[in-house]
Amino acid sequence: MTAASPTPSTDDAPLVLALPKGRILKALKPVLSRAGLMPDPGCLDGDSRALRFPTNDPRLDVVRVRSFDVATFVAYGGAQIGVCGADVLMEFDYPDIYAPLDLGIGACRVSVARPVSDVVDGHAPASSQIRVATKYPAITRRHFATRGVNAEIVHLNGAMELAPTLDLASVIVDLVDTGSTLRANGLRETEVIAHVTSRLIVNRVALKTRPEEIGALIERFRSALQETVA
Repeated sequence: MTAASPTPSTDDAPLVLALPKGRILKALKPVLSRAGLMPDPGCLDGDSRALRFPTNDPRLDVVRVRSFDVATFVAYGGAQIGVCGADVLMEFDYPDIYAPLDLGIGACRVSVARPVSDVVDGHAPASSQIRVATKYPAITRRHFATRGVNAEIVHLNGAMELAPTLDLASVIVDLVDTGSTLRANGLRETEVIAHVTSRLIVNRVALKTRPEEIGALIERFRSALQETVA
C-alpha cells in the first residue's frame, strides 16, 4: 500500500509524535520518561478529550490516536514519528515508513483460533476454503495463501470471538495476549502467525528533510531502551 507523499514540514514547525491510545500508551510511559520526553499530563491520564498535546520539548508535540491509525498518520505525514504495533505494520505494509527500533513493549501475537470442538488431538480440519473473521484481512489472506487455502474475509473491528458461535465464520484471526478471552468464548488458539511488539516508526521523507531532529529523537529512544537493559 502506497501513501501519498507528505507535505514537507517547515523547519520551525514542531515535530509530531503519534502515540496509540490504551494499554500500549500505559506501557510506553516509563520509556518516554527515560527518554526525557514528558507529554502534557492530559495525554497520559486518558481523561482529556483533546487529541494534540505539547511536551516539555517545544520542538515536539504529541497526538493520541487509535493504535490502528498511528501508521497511517506517519505514512501520510500527519506525524513524523510514532509508536506502532508490528501487527499494524504487517497489515498495511506502508513503504513510506521506516521502523528503526523495537521498543519491546506490548508483547502479544497474531493468531488463528477455532472452536474447541473443531480441534481433535491438537489438529484442525484441513480445507481449501475457509471463512475468517478478522480485522487483519491482508495478514490473514497472506497466511492462508501460503498454505494453499482461499480465505473469505469477514471484516470485523471487535468481538471477533462471537463470529464462530454465530456462524459468521469458522475461524478468527486476532491479537492474543493471555488467551483468556478465547477460552471464555469456547475458542482455542491453533496457529501463531506472528509475534508482536511495538516499534518506533518514522516517515521516510521527514527523515530526509529533518534528519538532525528526527535522528536525535531516535537516539533518545535508543538510550531509553539501553537503560532498560542495564
